[in-house]
Amino acid sequence: MDDFDLTVCGGCNAKIPAASLDNILGSLDTYRRDDILVGFDSKDDSAVIKFDEKSGIITSLDFFPPMVEDPYIFGQIAAANALSDIYAMGADPICALNILAFPEDGKEESLKRILEGGASKVTEAKASLVGGHSIHDPRVKYGLSVIGRAGLDHIWTNDRPKLGHKLILTKPLGVSLVVNAHKFSLVSDSDFDGAIESMISLNGYAKDILKKYHISAATDVTGFGLLGHLSEMLTNKFTAILEGSKIPILAGARKAVDESIFTKGSQRNRLFMEDKVEFQVDDFALEEILYDPQTSGGLLVAIDPKEAEEALVKLHKAGIKAQIIGDIHKKFDKSIFII
Repeated sequence: MDDFDLTVCGGCNAKIPAASLDNILGSLDTYRRDDILVGFDSKDDSAVIKFDEKSGIITSLDFFPPMVEDPYIFGQIAAANALSDIYAMGADPICALNILAFPEDGKEESLKRILEGGASKVTEAKASLVGGHSIHDPRVKYGLSVIGRAGLDHIWTNDRPKLGHKLILTKPLGVSLVVNAHKFSLVSDSDFDGAIESMISLNGYAKDILKKYHISAATDVTGFGLLGHLSEMLTNKFTAILEGSKIPILAGARKAVDESIFTKGSQRNRLFMEDKVEFQVDDFALEEILYDPQTSGGLLVAIDPKEAEEALVKLHKAGIKAQIIGDIHKKFDKSIFII
């Protein structure tokens, strides 16, 4: 569509670098209410507000510019990505508000299709779309503010993994690589369709299965790539050892690297993370895939090792392309090893 400007990074590839956010957010003078149980200080996916003695309200906001030309699919991806922050806390979404920026001279049909795509995913999540806010802007941007709920004893956080727990990733990696490569006809339409299918798939289905098991930490993999979000989970207290051959990868992602497709986001992630990571395998394509910013990526959870295989079977039966990719160890000289 001619009102969809794809010339600069879209999706979660548009995130401000982690290093910049750390410096800025750490300098803010904020007031912390007693009923705020989780804020941005732990770099978690959503805030948690104590509602009563048994339940909490979960709230998050996510939006970005488009990475695909179809406005309906863009709306679906952006909504699925925003809802994922609630699922990453082990919670259920209740309602959502649209946040939209759209060109004054843009096509009204494109605007309608974005909102229809977003609404379809909110409906699939069994949440209510209750309003929103829109402004004119030269570049399209869309997402959701989402409110969810969960029992206080069943809320997942991203920073409390347990020693020996296995790591399960519920979606394959390489979204930005495949989408960017497709713009230059370097990967097939089938590969591109696989990336789209992954991005529009709700993480709620994986969350519903994983909630039946002992999860010590959870997050979703988005703009900081697998290694960046895993590093936040480890909090400098643990080391993760990943098996490179076990990591699920989208068809076309390796070919994209071979064709010299790189993203700004992956290079920012590499610069921020490379001192904390050691690759013990000679596989440059894998490196790029692990640094690749994911839009509407999968859940990454640390799970009791006695339950990991059973949970994986249940995920596979539900059609979820999850894998056990590594485990949590005591702290070594690097935060993450890839073997």
